[in-house]
Amino acid sequence: MSNEFNWAFIGSGTLAKQVAKEITASGRHKIAAVYTRNPEKCAAFANQYDAFPAASAEEAMTRSDVDGVYIVTPHTSHAEYALQALELSKPVLCEKPITTDAKKAKEIIQRSREKGIYFTEAMWTWFSPIANQVKKWMDDGEYGDIESFSMTYHLKSIYYAPRLSDPNLAGGALLDIGIYPLTYVYRLLGKPLSIQCKGNLRGGIDTDEEILLTYPGGKTCKISVSMLDYKGLEILRIRGTKAKTKLLFYHMANSVKLCRYQGRNEKLKASGRMLNEFDLVASEIREGLKESRYVPHQATLDVMELMDECRRQMGLVYPFEREAPQV
Repeated sequence: MSNEFNWAFIGSGTLAKQVAKEITASGRHKIAAVYTRNPEKCAAFANQYDAFPAASAEEAMTRSDVDGVYIVTPHTSHAEYALQALELSKPVLCEKPITTDAKKAKEIIQRSREKGIYFTEAMWTWFSPIANQVKKWMDDGEYGDIESFSMTYHLKSIYYAPRLSDPNLAGGALLDIGIYPLTYVYRLLGKPLSIQCKGNLRGGIDTDEEILLTYPGGKTCKISVSMLDYKGLEILRIRGTKAKTKLLFYHMANSVKLCRYQGRNEKLKASGRMLNEFDLVASEIREGLKESRYVPHQATLDVMELMDECRRQMGLVYPFEREAPQV
């Protein structure tokens, strides 16, 4: 008897293809069904992974062999499919961000709680041993008093997929890549006292932003995000009175070092692959959990509120959020 965890994929785009290749190669996961609005793309994806090409999302979700639903569509349709899966009592792993604003995110999580059905955000960084080790060092006081904290995420990703430059699909830097450093610092320091955000808008999307988070005692974290260049790379820098860490490609890191000013340094090597997320989520669903230990609902909601505030300060309103003209 196979012990594979069977997924219904809702979406078959660029990220879905990357994920599918990685998780199926492990032998621990199978794509049982797939649905996407383009029948030809759906059939091609299904054929590649020996999955059932469903004619509707409901058909994919309700197959008897489906253990969980993975939603990997543009941000604007996450809520629709997440709520549908929860109504059908199917556990959900939903790509980040789970939707485009905090109000809708609260609706999804509230429905998950009411139904008693597992739901989590696919924030794969926090299913990684590396990010959780940094958090443990922070929680254990290994850094001492924080003297400086900064994060960058500069990735020329605007052409990664068409949705990223489309305001009708909530494209832009903040929701796609800015969510990584915002979630990271939130998990380390909690919700800030205040947030300041300055960004550049072009063609209805945000292309880059500079964010300052302020914490009690005057502690701050500076975040720089861009989807137009690689100038800032992807770097986490923490400097405290006792130790420091510089971590490259922190959202998917495979190793991290705590550099103590006195005493031995400490280093951890571990896989930062997306497979971690799917292995752990499958385990939590099988265990009967309703909320992930790795990405708590409150973290998802709080970061969504921070991104709402960043958008407010930048004046970023998506076309679908504007009021319809009066006739």
